[in-house]
Amino acid sequence: MVYATADDFSTFTGKPAPEGIAASLARASERVDELLIGAVYDTDEVTEMPTDPKERDAVMRATCAQAAWMIATGDPYGVAATFKDVSIGSVRLSRAGGGGSGPARHAPDAGRILHTAGLLPGYAFDTAAW
Repeated sequence: MVYATADDFSTFTGKPAPEGIAASLARASERVDELLIGAVYDTDEVTEMPTDPKERDAVMRATCAQAAWMIATGDPYGVAATFKDVSIGSVRLSRAGGGGSGPARHAPDAGRILHTAGLLPGYAFDTAAW
């Protein structure tokens, strides 16, 4: 289930959609699904999208925000922040942070959009930060 299109992304960001945007939006939709666990809203049986236009718009915008964040950070899988130092020659990797926390998986704006639309019962916390 992909919640946004390349045109949606372009409208949201005000910039042309980059190459590979379909894959980024698909991955972003998966992250939005994680945020929506436990959310209650009516969906269309065929498209599985929210039936309320405001909720549908919020899910689309949250997906675009998530994709834009993943593209801006250059970390579509949420793994780059795991390492503070990476070398290719002789392969040297050094873990980042000392608390064992992983990288953030969710764009702050995506959570705020869904929360403001009333789709999240509380505030979305990225467990990697805890």
